[in-house]
Amino acid sequence: MDMDYTATQSGFRQRKLYPKMKNTSMDGTDPSQLFDDTSAAPGVQPAGFPGQGVGAMGYPGQTLLSDPMSNLAMAYGSSLASQGKDLVDKNLDRFLPISKLKYYFAVDTVYVGKKLGLLVFPYMHQNWEVSYQQDTPVAPRFDINAPDLYIPAMGFITYILVAGLALGTQNRFTPEILGMQASSALVWLIMEVLAVLLSLYLVTVNTDLTTIDLVAFSGYKYVGMIVGVVAGLLFGRTGYYLTLLWCCISIFVFMIRTLRLKLLSEAAAQGVLVNGARNQLRMYLTMSIAAAQPIFMYWLTYHLVR
Repeated sequence: MDMDYTATQSGFRQRKLYPKMKNTSMDGTDPSQLFDDTSAAPGVQPAGFPGQGVGAMGYPGQTLLSDPMSNLAMAYGSSLASQGKDLVDKNLDRFLPISKLKYYFAVDTVYVGKKLGLLVFPYMHQNWEVSYQQDTPVAPRFDINAPDLYIPAMGFITYILVAGLALGTQNRFTPEILGMQASSALVWLIMEVLAVLLSLYLVTVNTDLTTIDLVAFSGYKYVGMIVGVVAGLLFGRTGYYLTLLWCCISIFVFMIRTLRLKLLSEAAAQGVLVNGARNQLRMYLTMSIAAAQPIFMYWLTYHLVR
């Protein structure tokens, strides 16, 4: 023990000096160390954790993967998942033929331009038959008479945007009203297609029209609706009524000349007049579908122009 003397005002004060001792715990570890040292070799057990050597036990997944029963269970599970995926794809394609949707979107700029012109001015068009290649219809970009879903889909979206613009110019725009406008147009479209399908079933018409074809033909009216609303925004209600009247007549002629080859294919192929009660029902059904288009066009647009 060393002695140290410190000078004070009253004299010297004696102070004892003790040697510094390292602060260690009872088990020999440093208490200031927060975590155990795991940098030792795999075979060395860390301090404070006896009996937990990594090298002795190995990884738990190694035992699971080396078990033949586990491998068999994994293979069986993969097989079930593959079968379930095939079943879902088959049923989904049954109700919503995704593979066939590619055909209806096979369009280009030239086709879209010609089709829009045909929808607005169908009076000079002569050949309305759809072209076929090896018993399958050609893609829409190669045949202007082929139905497509690109114009109806873009027409529906554009109609909602134009409706929002019309409501905004009248200080009536709200997200709720625009949502109701979109949902109303979609519901009317679904109801129209279901009504046509039910009518075809009741009349027992043997036609190659599919549900997607009906959706496409029913969606072409959005083109005339957009033109009418835009004319109303530019020229007022007079411009709206005149333009919508033209578009209604055009879509009526377009639907008559298109559907008569689908619903009256037998008589049209033979080039004879429509006779018989069943053929007259088909003619009435064709005219009803065509006449419904102007009604929907006016019903969905008259409140947008003031």
